[in-house]
This record gives sequence, structure tokens and C-alpha cells, in this order.
Amino acid sequence: MKQVLLLLCKGTEIYEAAAFHDVIGWADDVGDTLIKMVTVSVEPEITCTFGLRVIPDRLLADINVDDFDALAIPGGFHSFGFYDDAYSDMVGEVIRRFDEQEKPIAAICVGALAIGRSGVLTGRNATTYHLMGGGRRNQLAQFGVDVVDAQVVTDGNIITSTSPATAMEVAFTLVEHLTGKPNADKVRTLMGFPTDRT
Repeated sequence: MKQVLLLLCKGTEIYEAAAFHDVIGWADDVGDTLIKMVTVSVEPEITCTFGLRVIPDRLLADINVDDFDALAIPGGFHSFGFYDDAYSDMVGEVIRRFDEQEKPIAAICVGALAIGRSGVLTGRNATTYHLMGGGRRNQLAQFGVDVVDAQVVTDGNIITSTSPATAMEVAFTLVEHLTGKPNADKVRTLMGFPTDRT
């Protein structure tokens, strides 16, 4: 069985978190490998973007990275406090520990900025939110990241993307990293998504 840690920062965009949660749920139910998802946050309850309150399964302080096979990081909004948690020392340390063990880390949209700030993307390829003048991409570059103009970028164990529109693709890519392409394609098909993405 595989276990994915879903990091829910204050101000997380719920659609992006839901994409991870739903695809992993489908993969666990219809795929060839059991995959369980555990939600985690810095606080015992968070308020997501646009006000939805969520109670995570566990607190980040209680997590042992050795118990998990991958880390999923949805993005969020500055105006809802996303970077208060995403840029915290605790989040940075967890990201570094996943990377040290070369476990998959998948981020949607500005979730990549949390990875960038942790230092593990220095000199590596990644992307993040690209609209509204490209300010978020400039921030990512300031962390020493080679910013790539692509919707989804994979560099080794790290997957990053540009916007909420890429959420499902990132989630499927994470399943592929954990269980292989045939299984990820099976999940895509049963969820009604095409497997030919050319």
C-alpha cells in the first residue's frame, strides 16, 4: 500500500486539494495498487480560499515522513493567508525530508513556491502560476529555480504546474509516479479522461 500526504495550508485552493483527493481515491478504489491519502495541516483546522473550513486528519508536527510515499501540495491565495503556512519552517523541513528520500512531491500552481522556498528546487526545472503579469514565476526564479514555460514540469521527483486548470493532470502524474503509467491510464479512463495527451 502507498500513502500520500496532502498538505493543506491556510488559504489552500480547495479545487486543487480536491483534485488530489479525488484522483487518489479513484486510484485506491479501481487501480492496481492501494493508495491512501492523509490530510495534514499546521493547525487543527484551516480556512481554505473562499472560506471553506477543513479539519485535517493529522497535524504536520506529528508526521513521520518515513510513513509516506509522496507529498501533494495544492496552491492557494495570498489574500487568504496561504504563504503564512506554505513558507513556514515546518513546511520547508517536511519538503526537504521528502526530497532527501527522493519521494515524489507534486505541487499545483503556487504550491511550487513552497517547494522553491524550501531550497530543493535550486538549479532545477519547475513552473508555477503564469498569469497576471508573471509575478509568481518571478518569485520562483528568485529561489534559484529554472522556470520553464510549460503547463506541467517534472524534474526528477518533483512535479509542478501553472494553474488550477492543471490540477487533474498533476494528480494523474502523481499516480503515475507512484504506481506506473498503465495504472494511471486505467484510472484516467475510468474517470472519463483521455489517456492520449499529445
